[in-house]
Amino acid sequence: MCSAHSCAVFLQLACCCGSAACSLCCGCCPKIKQSTSTRFMYTLFFMLVTVTCVIMMSPTVEKAMQEHIPFYTELCNKLNAGENCSTLVGYSAVYKVCFGMACFFFLFSVFTIRVQTSMGCRAAVHNGFWFFKFVALLACCAGGFFLPNQETFLEVWRYVGAAGGFLFIIIQLMLLVQFAHRWNQNWSSGVKYNKTWYAALALVTLVLFSMAVGALVFMIRFYTDPEACFLNKLFLGVNGGLCFVVSLLAISPCIQTFQPTSGLLQSAIISVYVMYLTFSALASKPAEMVERNGENVTVCVFPYNSGEQSESNIVTGIGTAIMFGCILYSCLISTTKRSSTALQVYRNDFPENERARCCFCCVDDTEDYDDEKTAGGQNVKYDEKEGTIYSYCYFHFVFFLGSLYVMMTVTNWFHYENAKIERLLEGSWSVFWIKMASCWVCLLLYTWTLLVPMFFPKRFQA
Repeated sequence: MCSAHSCAVFLQLACCCGSAACSLCCGCCPKIKQSTSTRFMYTLFFMLVTVTCVIMMSPTVEKAMQEHIPFYTELCNKLNAGENCSTLVGYSAVYKVCFGMACFFFLFSVFTIRVQTSMGCRAAVHNGFWFFKFVALLACCAGGFFLPNQETFLEVWRYVGAAGGFLFIIIQLMLLVQFAHRWNQNWSSGVKYNKTWYAALALVTLVLFSMAVGALVFMIRFYTDPEACFLNKLFLGVNGGLCFVVSLLAISPCIQTFQPTSGLLQSAIISVYVMYLTFSALASKPAEMVERNGENVTVCVFPYNSGEQSESNIVTGIGTAIMFGCILYSCLISTTKRSSTALQVYRNDFPENERARCCFCCVDDTEDYDDEKTAGGQNVKYDEKEGTIYSYCYFHFVFFLGSLYVMMTVTNWFHYENAKIERLLEGSWSVFWIKMASCWVCLLLYTWTLLVPMFFPKRFQA
């Protein structure tokens, strides 16, 4: 037992200070791939900084720290952090911390350009030396607080963050379109062997369209008013109409001729996501007031049953969790071998012998690999001995863009001065227009994937 324990400790030290892959200490855990282990560790770094930014934007947490941390004021004075550590909280602090995280991932993106094998020294740095990389990340985040010309930096960095955030949104939407095509392609491949897959396609399509229509009716009920909310009524009509048009386009004969696998499942997925974005945009729109019976009444908002602040906080917490879950999904799934095609125009190039699966998106990109038996710890599958299975450079670049998106989202985009994490989902015109524009970009990208085979038929021939 002592020997196994000593070996496990040695392997963990090799992970932190060397190029060995990280694994859990418990030997009963399932096997883990080296590539998965590496991406998990970078995701952990990303989440640690993100949680730190959320804390910095929360007055509730700041007040709790002042009340429960002994000698809080004296500690702030010794750190030269201003009265009650004012320089360590607020939007400016989030900008500086996210600047450090963005620099960390951008430098690694440049460092890993054209890495094709995991045997080189640059790949070893990418896959190991986690203690030193964690220290480097902390140094980058702390360095943002010592930059000269803070006002100029914040002004310039805000526009850099907005540009990177918009690009990250586009990648998210591309991944969604690719996911819709991938789902339909995989399940359609099972129809010729088992008609049950056809029933599954029809059922899921019906459920998704029902959800989209239900969401539209819900928003018409609670987010429109006969005397106000003209934009709400306009965009609900426009987005609902566009979803109907792309659904008809997907099954039109001209599209089916060049893309036989096109169907209603993809349109249903896109419609549900557009309705979600529309709901999120309307919920983020500043409230409107109308005068009724001599009183100003707020309209076009969802009425909470009890009217208590706790209900609003629960909704905000759930919405925040969903949003950051989407961020992590985009950062991780965009770097797999299959999803790397999401930055290209969709083409029907999946293998003919593909096997239909319920969890098609979880299918491994790699075959069996030799395991390294680790005494007293989790076994690691070294799946990159013959070459990298994902682009290291692109992986870090997506996390770089994700850092900028987190920065802009947590600070409420261009309404940063009064931003609070507790009010993340409350009214803001900038958030409203960003989410509404995302609806149209999503529909445009999906329409383009339907039409492009007609314009470039030779490129899409089998």
